[in-house]
Amino acid sequence: MKINFFTYLLFFFSLYSFAGWILETVYASIEAKRFINRGFLRGPFCPIYGFGSLAVICSSAAMDSFVETSAYSQVAKIIAAIMIATILEYCTGFVLEKLFNCKWWDYSDEFLNIQGKVCLKYSILWGFLAYILIEIIHPPVFGFSASLPQAVRFIAGFIATAYLIIDTIITTGDILDLKRIIQDYYKNPLEKSIAAFARYKRIFMAFPQLYFINSDKLNHEIRGYIYDKTAKIKTQIKKWHA
Repeated sequence: MKINFFTYLLFFFSLYSFAGWILETVYASIEAKRFINRGFLRGPFCPIYGFGSLAVICSSAAMDSFVETSAYSQVAKIIAAIMIATILEYCTGFVLEKLFNCKWWDYSDEFLNIQGKVCLKYSILWGFLAYILIEIIHPPVFGFSASLPQAVRFIAGFIATAYLIIDTIITTGDILDLKRIIQDYYKNPLEKSIAAFARYKRIFMAFPQLYFINSDKLNHEIRGYIYDKTAKIKTQIKKWHA
């Protein structure tokens, strides 16, 4: 029984991490009018969506068990989804900021935000998406997964999760290398550092609000580097696309 439950967790985590990557990539690509590989990892996974989906699904099951009235249950699910999404996004932003000494997104200009990590608008949006997940998306997904042999669910989930773990290790190494380059930046002018920054172009494009703490000058120059604000940078970017 425990093994069967574990196979479902692996399968759903992998599936919804992939679905989250699709959602983020489509949104970012439409906004930028070109393909953007959105997400922290190199590969097509956004683990925060996998963890968030599992948390919302489990909380929904708990609501069905403890709240008898259907109307109250729906309201409780929405509130729980908003709270889970908000806490998860805040904790993720906090950990990434402490680990890499930079902010990956910033809601400081949004109404009712907390340290720029979460805000009312996106909390409601994530709660709405979570409600769609548990009421519309997950039931047929669960039905499909239940029709699969246990071994198939386990193998698919295990392979995807193993890939995700390896990708996380590699990407974390890349970010730590970037952090080292940032720390050495002021010893070298931008012309000498541009080749090093170019290796991490995907990260800058995926997180346009990426902000290195206590490095105001660097943040300004990197934005010029990314958004074509100097002639030298334009030349370098043309070489990328050549």
